[in-house]
Amino acid sequence: MLRANPYANQNAYKANEISTVSQTRLIVMLYEGAIRFLKIASENMTPRKYDLVNNNIIKAQDIITELMISLNIEEGKEVANNLLSVYVYVKKRLLEANMKKDTEIIKEVIGHLEQLKSAWDELDRNKEFSDKTSSPVRNTGISITG
Repeated sequence: MLRANPYANQNAYKANEISTVSQTRLIVMLYEGAIRFLKIASENMTPRKYDLVNNNIIKAQDIITELMISLNIEEGKEVANNLLSVYVYVKKRLLEANMKKDTEIIKEVIGHLEQLKSAWDELDRNKEFSDKTSSPVRNTGISITG
């Protein structure tokens, strides 16, 4: 007897949740995911579970790449260019953190991501701003999967 996949409804629910949120909320969710993965990486440095460290840093790098790809340089102009510079710096630091297995670099990156998340969180709460202002991010249909 075949059993139904118990995660099928959960995955469908997650996909529906993601497809119905605002663009700014989606960006906040991406930051949350990157921060979560980096905290997992940092926690696994001490017992030297470097496979987990590596995998979670790579997941965070993938999220940063998605954020970079979603930038709308033409409409976002200076803000989008500044974000791109931050993302390039963050990716470079994550590469260093992974190579050196350096928790301090991970903490630094988490700090940067938390500041960015806070700013986007504020934008998400201020719907009037997001409705009237051209976004530094284009609507790309980013998907989030763990």
